[in-house]
Amino acid sequence: MKTHETRTFAVAVGLVAITLVAGTGADTPARAQGDTDPTDPPLRSGHLADPGQPRFSTGGWSTDFSISSVHFDDIVSGGPPKDGIPAIDEPRFESIADARTWMDGRSPVIALEVEGDVRAYPMAILTWHEIVNDTLGGEPVTVTFCPLCNTAIAFERTIDGVVHDFGTSGNLLASNLIMYDRQTESWWQQATGTSIVGELMGTQLAFLPAQIISLDEFEATYPDGDVLSRETGHVRDYGRNPYPGYDRADDSPFLYSGTTDGRIAPKERVATVGEGGDAIAFAYPELSAVGVVHETVGGEPIVVFWAPGTRSALDSSSIDGGADVGTTGVYRPMVDGQALTFERLGPPGMPITDRETGSTWSITGVATDGPLAGTQLERVVSADHLWFSWAAFNPETRIWEPGVDADPGEGS
Repeated sequence: MKTHETRTFAVAVGLVAITLVAGTGADTPARAQGDTDPTDPPLRSGHLADPGQPRFSTGGWSTDFSISSVHFDDIVSGGPPKDGIPAIDEPRFESIADARTWMDGRSPVIALEVEGDVRAYPMAILTWHEIVNDTLGGEPVTVTFCPLCNTAIAFERTIDGVVHDFGTSGNLLASNLIMYDRQTESWWQQATGTSIVGELMGTQLAFLPAQIISLDEFEATYPDGDVLSRETGHVRDYGRNPYPGYDRADDSPFLYSGTTDGRIAPKERVATVGEGGDAIAFAYPELSAVGVVHETVGGEPIVVFWAPGTRSALDSSSIDGGADVGTTGVYRPMVDGQALTFERLGPPGMPITDRETGSTWSITGVATDGPLAGTQLERVVSADHLWFSWAAFNPETRIWEPGVDADPGEGS
């Protein structure tokens, strides 16, 4: 990775420059994420009696700021104002062939399939918009990306029968994007999909199994899939990364004042599954060394794949020039009631196969050769984060370590 020559990242033409800071500027340190003040008893689940005085602007908002599950001194401005980073509300799409005229085959995209309908959302575009409100397979969805945390997460956006549209608030908590819905102007934490401020506080969005993969892998798995077009209605330098060198693993995150969990380098990539005490994180360096890990999460067996071939969106000033950081997929290791044991016999780049049938499997969980060719493994909702971000919201996470995972022969 490239060493930072400056601590300032130019954030986008027409947006606001964000300068790295050592602290929050408050007179007292901000609370670590998840800390509570015993003098602030909850009024209802998660509702603080006194969240404090906002250090962010409340002008132009119809949000009910009297309802909050977080302390306002933990929320900071990211630079751009409300909708200063514009969500895409009327997405247009193009063929994979057309996308290849401006994207490298290893450029990262967010792949999402709903009811057989599949689309790719290039990070080359999402870096500049962070939110796409779309309808896929008849389901209203929102596809989100927080560059500061490398979190690509998709949600259903129907709440109690009402379709909600999401935008960017311009604010951050633990360096993570705070979204808002335009129907109630409640605020939502992108990393958790939970409303944290406003009348919908405590409401949880339903996750969808989105996956970061390369354009090449997207085409191999979904040759007829659509790709989000650069015809967004906005003028942006799509393909340029405004955060060059940001994912250097040992560097401290910016606009983050909490204590980082030192078990893994703060900006190391991790694949994450589960929640609360059942959550588990797989650090990319260890995961890439083995290629396949069988584990148990929430009492259910899962298998985690890693494969090379996908660029970082946060490394080079050009996303097409980013380092190959690989990608992950998490699945149920079962086909038609038969438990499968997966393995990669050799170094990174060697195929993933199952012992039972000898079939070969792609990072998207599709058998590409052998008796099970064409079979799709059931996807498990998972996400790729920079470690500091995941740990801030999931401090009880267990970290997978080589040599201590369950025996694949036991189906875990």
